[in-house]
Amino acid sequence: MNTLEKLLGRFLALLLFVMVMDVSWQVITRFLLAQPSSYTEELARYLLVWIGLLGAAYAYRTGAHLGLDIVTRALAAERALAVALLAHSVCASYALIVMVLGGIQLVQLTFALAQVSAALQINLGYVYLVLPLSGVLICVFAIDKIRVLLFSKQAVQAAERD
Repeated sequence: MNTLEKLLGRFLALLLFVMVMDVSWQVITRFLLAQPSSYTEELARYLLVWIGLLGAAYAYRTGAHLGLDIVTRALAAERALAVALLAHSVCASYALIVMVLGGIQLVQLTFALAQVSAALQINLGYVYLVLPLSGVLICVFAIDKIRVLLFSKQAVQAAERD
């Protein structure tokens, strides 16, 4: 699982580098050469979508996402474990239903309609492909978090007390 996390982090860094280079080229062509590039703004927009959605999966994996732990800190260990299991289950369910299944439908529809972007002339299905991809990653990461919670020392101790 750590290998997947590292690969995702490196891929996000690469996408960010490409976006910075793209926006830099846009600034150079617009203000220094006075002939703005026709594709840079669209490419930056699509890269930002990919970075945002894959970054959400990465943040979920690393625990860097926004979370309110004031309630779980006030709970007993067994209840905090149950709340954490519920939260990760809800995240996995949402990612599966909305992002993966809905994303696959969106990608299929976009490919079927042959919708292409204005400047880059690429099929928008490739842009939207990040939605089911990030959904799968969130599902995998959520299942791993649930597995860790269920088989952690605290979970085993709580089960033995029941």
